[in-house]
Amino acid sequence: MQSRYLNNKIKKTIDGRQVYRSKIYPNIPPSDQDTFVATETGDRLDTLAYQFYGDSRFWWIIATSNNIHDANIGFEEGTILRIPANYIDIAGAFT
Repeated sequence: MQSRYLNNKIKKTIDGRQVYRSKIYPNIPPSDQDTFVATETGDRLDTLAYQFYGDSRFWWIIATSNNIHDANIGFEEGTILRIPANYIDIAGAFT
């Protein structure tokens, strides 16, 4: 699987470092096979991706499908999140 950063544009920061630009992915439509979870204390996007997909690098799929585009790393207990079932297709379409 290719890196999702492969086609990301790079920008220079004020201090001269080169960083990837933010990338907002298109809406990920719901599927009947999706799972919905209520978060528990300590849940994070990367740990949920590992739990459901076996790979923490797919955190961005959960973030995108739940319209999470800020830097929050954790969740308030009981937050309902959609975990898309077809993550391999999604990763292939957006990388």
